[in-house]
Amino acid sequence: MEIPEFKTQKELFDFLVKNQNSLIAQKKAEMKCADAISFQCIKIAKNTGANKADEDNDNNNPDEIKVKVVINTTNLLDSHKDVHIPGLWHKSLKENKLIMHLQEHQMKFDKIISDGDDLKAYTKTYTWEKLGYEFEGDTEALVFESTIKRARNPYMFDQYQKGYVRNHSVGMRYIKLILCINDEDYGAEHDAWEKYYSQIVNKEDADNSGFFWAVRDAQVIEGSAVPKGSNWATPTLSVSSKNEPPVGTQEQYTEPPAGTHKGINYDFLIENLKN
Repeated sequence: MEIPEFKTQKELFDFLVKNQNSLIAQKKAEMKCADAISFQCIKIAKNTGANKADEDNDNNNPDEIKVKVVINTTNLLDSHKDVHIPGLWHKSLKENKLIMHLQEHQMKFDKIISDGDDLKAYTKTYTWEKLGYEFEGDTEALVFESTIKRARNPYMFDQYQKGYVRNHSVGMRYIKLILCINDEDYGAEHDAWEKYYSQIVNKEDADNSGFFWAVRDAQVIEGSAVPKGSNWATPTLSVSSKNEPPVGTQEQYTEPPAGTHKGINYDFLIENLKN
């Protein structure tokens, strides 16, 4: 559906409510992936690179590494105007045994990073602080534990080993989503806003938009390493190998002491945009 230009926010809301069934059908018909041109104001802690190597890891193969990455997080308004609600992945993870870890959402043999026995996908609740972000409270993260073999995807093996992969994105299909509008003139949509708004950690973005889609149920198809995802709170948590890269090539993540979280790290952002 072609989206017209709106002179007022009220015109936008009228359009959304009038066409919400068609918009929902359109969203369900497409697979959601990363938004390559989006930009949001990021609240991020200092030093959010991957944790270097786990000294207790028993992986002695120089051509394999094990990574633990966050593919998606809930309770955050992303660039698609979606807020993923905790529990949305539970049914899909039980039913889908063919989930893949991909490079930039490319469903091609040479872009597969891992799958099958080399990939474990699950959800886990983290505090935002534990993930390195300034927000208060918890998020339910979609986590991949992936064994990456150099022979299968040498480029991404190198990218992860050197600590260059800082963002991920879920390739998914919508199952159940609800339109939420911050206007009392829209009864059911405003009730949905009242129900889900309190869960959103970046409320300023939601206030500026005036609406969002609460995603209650979704099917996970794959999770990808991307330069920038529509949900930017998706870091690499650890990269483990006995055969570590040369000193200086692997960024390290250290949990910042309580009370030392800062706002936007502009040097970090500029460096990432260069990459």
